[in-house]
Amino acid sequence: MIINNENLLSSWVQRIESGQIRVDGRVDTDPNTILRVGSELVYHRLPWREPEAPYLLEVLYEDDDMVALNKPSGLQVLPGGLFQQRTALTQLQWWASKQGSSLERQEPHPVPVHRLGRGTSGILLCAKTKLAKTHLAAYFADGTSSIEGNRNANLEICEVRKITKIYRALVTGILSDDKVIIKQPIGMVQYPGVAKGLYVASPSGKPALSKVAVVERDVQGNNTLVQVEIQSGRPHQIRIHLSFIGHPLLGDPLYVDGGQPKCFDPEIIDENFAKDGYANVLSTRGYQRPTKPVPGDCGYYLHAHQVVLSHPTTNQETKITAPLPSVLLTQEEAKVNSIH
Repeated sequence: MIINNENLLSSWVQRIESGQIRVDGRVDTDPNTILRVGSELVYHRLPWREPEAPYLLEVLYEDDDMVALNKPSGLQVLPGGLFQQRTALTQLQWWASKQGSSLERQEPHPVPVHRLGRGTSGILLCAKTKLAKTHLAAYFADGTSSIEGNRNANLEICEVRKITKIYRALVTGILSDDKVIIKQPIGMVQYPGVAKGLYVASPSGKPALSKVAVVERDVQGNNTLVQVEIQSGRPHQIRIHLSFIGHPLLGDPLYVDGGQPKCFDPEIIDENFAKDGYANVLSTRGYQRPTKPVPGDCGYYLHAHQVVLSHPTTNQETKITAPLPSVLLTQEEAKVNSIH
């Protein structure tokens, strides 16, 4: 068998030799097999046991058009990589099936209209109808498009948006300024264990805008509680932007100062990782973790705390709030919580 794409050669040779490829119905472990015209190739992806993940979703808001969930940290939103069943989408489908006939005239099941990182907790908006899905998706896209159309983006952009997303995060170090506007573009680089590439701070990347406000400084602990409002929706934008200014999220296993990944050498790409994003050789648990940190790794503190949006069908302002985890509370908020 001959593979002309040099970048895929190593990973596909490994799949062939491990018996994952069938040619015309038969397993063929010889990478030098010459194919005939009309030969049928079938790739059998090896099974694995998915890692543990949270399985309890809290409904924060629901009406006939949409539902907002409180996603826990550690739960992936959509199937991909090691997680195919233990996802927010799967739980959402199960939840919808329990609602009975109330959803029969709507979508087959509610669907998320945006993503949150696996380690990020908080509000996940989902559409119940096609109209709501179209409008909500447009809200998120419009914000990003506004930034792309105005590289000198400023605070006025948020005034014309139909959705505002506010996050709470805990970062390393003490921010000296009470408010910071970050306009660092975000691009992509090739990175081992990440099939499509890793998002990083890059001068040649796409425009992105984040508004950061200090909530509380912990000088003794050398960390700062911040509120972040994102004006665009680049993947891992908050993690990248805060690390870019020298204040990575506390516990972030991937991004370090400058908005770059730690332990990264662009000249060295781990060829043991196939383009489907996980190692071909499975461990005794049924899967093998990447040797370097990847975006799905958890450990940081980031919470989608509040969303204010124009309702997708009524246009009324709708405000949704996800309770803050204890680690992201100010001292005063913690005192109030303890009283109640």
